[in-house]
Amino acid sequence: MVDFKNLKATLESRGYGVTCFDTAAAAADYLDESIDDKTVGFGGSVTLEQMGLYDRLALHNEVFYHNRLPGGKMADAVRREANAAQIYLSSVNGLAETGEIINIDGSCNRVASILFGHEKVYLIVGENKIAKDYDAALWRARNIAAPKNAQRMKAKTPCAKKGDKCYECSSPYRICRALSVLWESPFRSDFEVILIHEELGF
Repeated sequence: MVDFKNLKATLESRGYGVTCFDTAAAAADYLDESIDDKTVGFGGSVTLEQMGLYDRLALHNEVFYHNRLPGGKMADAVRREANAAQIYLSSVNGLAETGEIINIDGSCNRVASILFGHEKVYLIVGENKIAKDYDAALWRARNIAAPKNAQRMKAKTPCAKKGDKCYECSSPYRICRALSVLWESPFRSDFEVILIHEELGF
């Protein structure tokens, strides 16, 4: 089990708020209580799906999520609405115990939304996303998270076929189009990292 006490202190030294939970259910309760009467954007995330956050938050917020399209709306329009929301929720592809937060993206709506524009950003992290240092977190993002997400999206890429590693492909269907690294909490927004002692997402 990851030592959340030390990781929490490291993240706080880099400007993040940090809240720790033993279970995803407890974290979902916290977020449901904390976010009320807001516009809320969701990044594409198996973690958020597993926690049931869309259904809970949509009861008392206006939630924009491109995987849950309202009648008549296109996914890109909903991505733009999510980008302009007051609150943004996402998971991450890798979190280093040294404090770096790594994401890889295809359409890049998720990394764009994390980086700027919201009153508050919540980054929700299961302990399986945590790696020893920056190099290990980057390796995880490229060789564990990306192939599993490519498989989930049925991408026609070498990593999706085998699901075992990054093949440095040049496929037109490649989902690894951008890499973002948060070295510290960005200016002009409130960032909170939610650490959960369970395996969640990829």
